[in-house]
Amino acid sequence: MNEIRFSSPEEQVKLDSVAADVLRNVRISKGFIIWMGFLLLALAACLFAYIIQLREGLGVTGLRDATSWGMYIANFVFFVATSLVGMLISAVLGLIGYSWVKPISRIAEIIAIAFAAVAGLVIISDMGRPDRFPFLFRFGRIQSPILWDVTVVTTYLVLSLLLWFFPLIPDLAISKNRLQGRPAFLAKIYEVLSLRWEHHESQYRILTQAMRILLILIIPTAFAIHTVTSWLFAVTPRTGWDSTIFGPYFLSGAFVSGTAAVIIAMYFFRVNYKLEKYLTPFHFEKMGRVLILVSIVYIYFNLNEFLVPGYKLKTGDAIHLRELFTGHYAMLFWSVQLAGLVIPVILLLIKQMRKPLPMLIIAIFVLAASWFKRYIIVVPGQGHPNLPIQNVPVEWVVYKPTLIETAITMASILLVLIIITVLSKLFPVIPIWEMAEDGHDKEKLPGNE
Repeated sequence: MNEIRFSSPEEQVKLDSVAADVLRNVRISKGFIIWMGFLLLALAACLFAYIIQLREGLGVTGLRDATSWGMYIANFVFFVATSLVGMLISAVLGLIGYSWVKPISRIAEIIAIAFAAVAGLVIISDMGRPDRFPFLFRFGRIQSPILWDVTVVTTYLVLSLLLWFFPLIPDLAISKNRLQGRPAFLAKIYEVLSLRWEHHESQYRILTQAMRILLILIIPTAFAIHTVTSWLFAVTPRTGWDSTIFGPYFLSGAFVSGTAAVIIAMYFFRVNYKLEKYLTPFHFEKMGRVLILVSIVYIYFNLNEFLVPGYKLKTGDAIHLRELFTGHYAMLFWSVQLAGLVIPVILLLIKQMRKPLPMLIIAIFVLAASWFKRYIIVVPGQGHPNLPIQNVPVEWVVYKPTLIETAITMASILLVLIIITVLSKLFPVIPIWEMAEDGHDKEKLPGNE
């Protein structure tokens, strides 16, 4: 007979304590119903806007011949970027051996699943004929970066789902008999998804091996997903996109937005789910340092992206950079660079700013700036076509998102919030068995005891 983990009284007491703390929030409460009702009503209103677009065509948006990619594609790039945080936290930091990421890893995977799943729907919202989407799989050409993008996004989503589900199996087995007062269907779901887990050491060895394989596989997949997304732009000769460093440029920016999203989620779960024992100031301190590191790397690539063409100053680049630095997009450009990168890095170098509440505020600015950064990448470069545009209305040349376009974009954000809410409310958001095994207070900073 294989040895059963958590067999000693001390281990069982620790397991019971962690399970009680985490499962306290796994319930369909009045607050959950109100929040989900709000999200669903708002989503229904936004989907009505999509019905209008479906009926009338893309003419109801600000997209025209000159600017054919607008808010939708900027949103897609942002979603793909933010989803990479699952790989950064679980795979890179986890494989290095940083045990402090354990209470954060499941939060990162939930964010990765939500953003990667909705990213595909964002692409469909940009299609004037979404009924032709299956043609991509039936008649797609291997030479097309769009086909590569769909393939790697789907692969990354599947791997993220597995990385979320596999460590959840022992937790489901631990929790299935501790759901008194919850709906019966929830206990049934736990029973089915726990796959008859019995906490034998041999099962944990198999799980650990499977997880290590997935963590190794997801790293090149994550690098591919955003590199291929960058190639959708970089393989064109268009001014502003014609860059050989778009791959690492996009990747470094992805780590910034993803880290900010995790920090925001950590604060929410810490406060609203009463998980202060597991999401401690120590973890915010560590995530603050991660955000400093990835932001500095992203600043480096920003300097490369603008300094090199600015030095050569070819005609097209001169027009594009003038629009960004001093022209129509200057206010947005400098706000993004300062509020989303430079100022956060300076603030985070101060130890007191790496506390939970200051980190939340900084992360909100960084995440919002990350979205507008994608907008700056996508839209301005299309305002300088290689061929002159004459005798057309000004709205055909100058892109301005419409109310319909904004509502449909909001629908994708609402879908992300719905997925995160469901996964975090119906399933343990902190890994019970890992925290019971290692102890949530194993690592602390001075003053956190």
